Amino acid sequence: MLMFKELPRYECLLAASREFPDLDPSAAEAVLYLLRARDEAFRIIEAHLAQHDITQGRFGVLVALWSNCAADGRAAPLTPAEIADRTGVTRATITGLIDTLERAGYVTRTPHPEDRRMSCVELTPLGDALLTRVMPEHFRQIAWLMEPLSEAERKSFVRLLRKVILRAGEEPVCESSRPADAAPA
Repeated sequence: MLMFKELPRYECLLAASREFPDLDPSAAEAVLYLLRARDEAFRIIEAHLAQHDITQGRFGVLVALWSNCAADGRAAPLTPAEIADRTGVTRATITGLIDTLERAGYVTRTPHPEDRRMSCVELTPLGDALLTRVMPEHFRQIAWLMEPLSEAERKSFVRLLRKVILRAGEEPVCESSRPADAAPA
Protein backbone atom coordinates (compact mmCIF):
# COMPACT_ATOMS: atom_id res chain seq x y z
CA MET A 1 0.00 0.00 0.00
CA LEU A 2 1.17 3.50 -0.84
CA MET A 3 -0.22 5.24 2.29
CA PHE A 4 0.53 8.89 1.61
CA LYS A 5 -0.69 10.69 4.71
CA GLU A 6 -0.09 14.09 3.18
CA LEU A 7 -0.62 14.38 -0.53
CA PRO A 8 1.40 16.90 -2.52
CA ARG A 9 -0.43 20.14 -3.25
CA TYR A 10 -1.47 20.77 -6.84
CA GLU A 11 0.98 23.69 -7.02
CA CYS A 12 3.85 21.28 -6.24
CA LEU A 13 2.73 18.95 -9.02
CA LEU A 14 2.48 21.92 -11.36
CA ALA A 15 6.03 22.97 -10.47
CA ALA A 16 7.28 19.39 -10.97
CA SER A 17 5.68 19.34 -14.42
CA ARG A 18 8.14 22.02 -15.53
CA GLU A 19 10.99 19.59 -14.83
CA PHE A 20 9.10 16.53 -16.09
CA PRO A 21 7.05 17.57 -19.16
CA ASP A 22 5.21 14.22 -19.22
CA LEU A 23 3.75 14.92 -15.77
CA ASP A 24 0.11 15.89 -16.10
CA PRO A 25 -0.58 17.56 -12.73
CA SER A 26 -4.34 16.93 -12.72
CA ALA A 27 -3.84 13.26 -13.70
CA ALA A 28 -1.20 12.80 -11.00
CA GLU A 29 -3.42 14.49 -8.41
CA ALA A 30 -6.38 12.29 -9.36
CA VAL A 31 -4.32 9.09 -9.10
CA LEU A 32 -2.81 10.13 -5.77
CA TYR A 33 -6.28 10.79 -4.34
CA LEU A 34 -7.56 7.51 -5.79
CA LEU A 35 -4.70 5.61 -4.13
CA ARG A 36 -5.18 7.45 -0.84
CA ALA A 37 -8.93 6.71 -0.84
CA ARG A 38 -8.18 3.06 -1.61
CA ASP A 39 -5.69 2.87 1.26
CA GLU A 40 -8.15 4.41 3.71
CA ALA A 41 -10.99 2.11 2.62
CA PHE A 42 -8.64 -0.87 2.89
CA ARG A 43 -7.57 0.21 6.40
CA ILE A 44 -11.16 0.53 7.63
CA ILE A 45 -12.29 -2.79 6.16
CA GLU A 46 -9.14 -4.62 7.28
CA ALA A 47 -9.60 -3.37 10.87
CA HIS A 48 -13.19 -4.63 10.93
CA LEU A 49 -12.28 -8.04 9.49
CA ALA A 50 -9.39 -8.38 11.94
CA GLN A 51 -11.93 -8.26 14.78
CA HIS A 52 -13.25 -11.55 13.36
CA ASP A 53 -9.75 -12.96 12.84
CA ILE A 54 -10.07 -12.92 9.06
CA THR A 55 -8.12 -11.19 6.29
CA GLN A 56 -9.50 -9.50 3.19
CA GLY A 57 -8.15 -12.37 1.06
CA ARG A 58 -9.99 -15.02 3.11
CA PHE A 59 -13.09 -12.84 3.23
CA GLY A 60 -12.99 -12.54 -0.57
CA VAL A 61 -12.92 -16.35 -0.93
CA LEU A 62 -15.86 -16.74 1.47
CA VAL A 63 -17.88 -14.06 -0.31
CA ALA A 64 -17.12 -15.60 -3.73
CA LEU A 65 -18.48 -18.93 -2.47
CA TRP A 66 -21.45 -17.34 -0.71
CA SER A 67 -22.46 -15.31 -3.78
CA ASN A 68 -22.25 -18.29 -6.15
CA CYS A 69 -25.84 -19.36 -5.80
CA ALA A 70 -27.33 -22.52 -7.28
CA ALA A 71 -30.91 -22.70 -8.59
CA ASP A 72 -32.18 -23.44 -5.07
CA GLY A 73 -30.56 -20.24 -3.74
CA ARG A 74 -27.89 -22.06 -1.72
CA ALA A 75 -24.20 -21.40 -2.18
CA ALA A 76 -22.77 -23.68 -4.86
CA PRO A 77 -19.19 -25.02 -4.85
CA LEU A 78 -16.47 -23.50 -7.02
CA THR A 79 -13.12 -24.83 -8.17
CA PRO A 80 -10.03 -23.05 -6.83
CA ALA A 81 -9.42 -21.70 -10.34
CA GLU A 82 -12.92 -20.20 -10.46
CA ILE A 83 -12.38 -18.59 -7.05
CA ALA A 84 -9.05 -17.16 -8.25
CA ASP A 85 -10.72 -15.70 -11.34
CA ARG A 86 -13.56 -14.15 -9.33
CA THR A 87 -11.32 -12.62 -6.70
CA GLY A 88 -8.45 -11.53 -8.95
CA VAL A 89 -5.93 -13.50 -6.89
CA THR A 90 -3.33 -15.86 -8.33
CA ARG A 91 -4.07 -19.57 -8.21
CA ALA A 92 -1.06 -20.15 -5.95
CA THR A 93 -2.38 -17.59 -3.46
CA ILE A 94 -5.88 -19.09 -3.60
CA THR A 95 -4.48 -22.47 -2.57
CA GLY A 96 -3.03 -20.96 0.61
CA LEU A 97 -6.22 -19.05 1.39
CA ILE A 98 -8.35 -22.17 0.92
CA ASP A 99 -5.96 -24.24 3.06
CA THR A 100 -6.29 -21.73 5.90
CA LEU A 101 -10.07 -21.51 5.59
CA GLU A 102 -10.34 -25.30 5.48
CA ARG A 103 -8.25 -25.67 8.66
CA ALA A 104 -10.55 -23.16 10.37
CA GLY A 105 -13.60 -25.16 9.25
CA TYR A 106 -15.05 -22.40 7.05
CA VAL A 107 -14.77 -24.30 3.75
CA THR A 108 -14.46 -27.88 2.66
CA ARG A 109 -12.88 -29.45 -0.41
CA THR A 110 -14.53 -32.29 -2.26
CA PRO A 111 -13.47 -34.12 -5.43
CA HIS A 112 -14.76 -32.55 -8.63
CA PRO A 113 -17.67 -34.65 -9.96
CA GLU A 114 -16.30 -34.74 -13.53
CA ASP A 115 -12.52 -34.39 -13.19
CA ARG A 116 -10.70 -36.30 -10.44
CA ARG A 117 -7.64 -34.07 -10.81
CA MET A 118 -9.64 -31.08 -9.54
CA SER A 119 -11.50 -30.26 -6.38
CA CYS A 120 -14.49 -28.17 -5.50
CA VAL A 121 -14.58 -25.77 -2.56
CA GLU A 122 -17.77 -25.27 -0.63
CA LEU A 123 -18.82 -22.99 2.18
CA THR A 124 -19.50 -24.89 5.44
CA PRO A 125 -22.23 -23.97 7.93
CA LEU A 126 -19.47 -22.48 10.11
CA GLY A 127 -18.29 -20.33 7.18
CA ASP A 128 -21.85 -19.25 6.48
CA ALA A 129 -22.30 -18.36 10.16
CA LEU A 130 -19.11 -16.26 10.06
CA LEU A 131 -20.39 -14.31 7.07
CA THR A 132 -23.76 -13.86 8.77
CA ARG A 133 -21.92 -12.25 11.72
CA VAL A 134 -19.47 -10.18 9.65
CA MET A 135 -21.62 -8.90 6.78
CA PRO A 136 -24.01 -6.54 8.63
CA GLU A 137 -21.18 -4.49 10.16
CA HIS A 138 -19.21 -4.74 6.91
CA PHE A 139 -22.12 -3.17 5.04
CA ARG A 140 -22.52 -0.49 7.76
CA GLN A 141 -18.82 0.38 7.40
CA ILE A 142 -19.19 0.74 3.63
CA ALA A 143 -22.32 2.88 4.00
CA TRP A 144 -20.56 5.08 6.59
CA LEU A 145 -17.54 5.54 4.34
CA MET A 146 -19.64 6.57 1.34
CA GLU A 147 -22.15 8.66 3.34
CA PRO A 148 -20.55 12.02 2.44
CA LEU A 149 -21.51 11.40 -1.21
CA SER A 150 -25.06 11.83 -2.45
CA GLU A 151 -26.68 9.03 -4.43
CA ALA A 152 -26.05 10.98 -7.66
CA GLU A 153 -22.39 11.54 -6.71
CA ARG A 154 -21.96 7.84 -5.97
CA LYS A 155 -23.36 6.93 -9.38
CA SER A 156 -21.03 9.45 -11.06
CA PHE A 157 -18.13 8.14 -8.98
CA VAL A 158 -18.82 4.56 -10.08
CA ARG A 159 -19.17 5.65 -13.72
CA LEU A 160 -15.84 7.47 -13.56
CA LEU A 161 -14.08 4.61 -11.79
CA ARG A 162 -15.35 2.21 -14.46
CA LYS A 163 -13.66 4.36 -17.09
CA VAL A 164 -10.38 4.20 -15.17
CA ILE A 165 -10.72 0.43 -14.67
CA LEU A 166 -11.37 -0.10 -18.39
CA ARG A 167 -8.36 2.05 -19.26
CA ALA A 168 -6.18 0.15 -16.78
CA GLY A 169 -7.07 -3.07 -18.62
CA GLU A 170 -5.52 -1.72 -21.82
CA GLU A 171 -1.83 -2.07 -22.62
CA PRO A 172 -0.12 1.19 -21.63
CA VAL A 173 2.05 2.95 -24.17
CA CYS A 174 5.58 3.28 -22.79
CA GLU A 175 8.33 5.14 -24.56
CA SER A 176 10.88 2.63 -23.25
CA SER A 177 9.02 -0.28 -24.87
CA ARG A 178 8.84 1.40 -28.28
CA PRO A 179 11.60 0.46 -30.78
CA ALA A 180 14.22 3.21 -31.16
CA ASP A 181 13.36 3.81 -34.82
CA ALA A 182 9.58 3.98 -34.25
CA ALA A 183 7.92 7.36 -34.30
CA PRO A 184 5.71 8.37 -31.36
CA ALA A 185 1.97 7.93 -31.95
